[in-house]
Amino acid sequence: MFPELPLERISKMLGDALAEEVSFRRLQPVAGGSINRAYRASTATRDFFIKCHQQDRLSMFEAEAEGLAELRRADCVRVPRVYACGGGDGVAWLVLEWLPAIPGGERGAAQLGERLAALHRVHTAHFGWHRDNTIGLTPQRNAWDDDWPRFFRDQRLGFQLQLAERQRLDRRLQRLGERLLPRIAEFFTDYRPRPSLLHGDLWGGNWHLTTNDEPVLFDPAVYYGDREADLAMTELFGGFPSAFYQAYRANWPLDAGYSVRRTLYNLYHVLNHANMFGGGYVRQACAMMESLLAELG
Repeated sequence: MFPELPLERISKMLGDALAEEVSFRRLQPVAGGSINRAYRASTATRDFFIKCHQQDRLSMFEAEAEGLAELRRADCVRVPRVYACGGGDGVAWLVLEWLPAIPGGERGAAQLGERLAALHRVHTAHFGWHRDNTIGLTPQRNAWDDDWPRFFRDQRLGFQLQLAERQRLDRRLQRLGERLLPRIAEFFTDYRPRPSLLHGDLWGGNWHLTTNDEPVLFDPAVYYGDREADLAMTELFGGFPSAFYQAYRANWPLDAGYSVRRTLYNLYHVLNHANMFGGGYVRQACAMMESLLAELG
């Protein structure tokens, strides 16, 4: 059970940040995913989006706030403004700009494709990020590394397989992982990605269109990595509109090997779901590893 929101503490924190008095008149529960409790909090003049969890998850929200700030500095695609992040009375909270979801069409999806390509052109010198964060509720390691295949092997797939072993999930995961991990570099013999700024958790539930068909990204798991990892996840749970892919590829075509590496990158997210939910995700992860091993011969 989630504790009640300490609205007085939150309104004072917001008031200090905005240099104005903040008094909530309405608190309406809204959809916020399966992880957090979420609200639309209204004052007389504006709305805020508040997400909350147990207080021991404060670092998760702090990392998300920093990730949103990193995306905002890039100035490529809109993200919610962060107003406050804190904890107390058993609750951790993150207060964001309220950006209503507006029904839209191909034009907005195409804008997202263009802007994501621009975001991926924001580079840094190494793969990773200055801090760890989370993918869902799972820790996500981001220690800097100059070698992308090693980063993805150790800090993405290897870490998820370690978690699976601790949870005593199907031993096939470990047997297949022991064969696949030493061969990760073979997927990159003719492909050398640069460290691009990634959203990191780019499935269909983490974007929408707001006023004027403007695309918005939220709930990031930011790091610098291969841009293909973001594109791959857009195809994992149902896909994005075709106009999105057409616009992205028009601005930055994908390497021919993407069709194989897409499975490699999505294996990370399927393993994460296997660790969180078990069941069919374990079987799906095993099938993906068998497919990747078959590609290598």
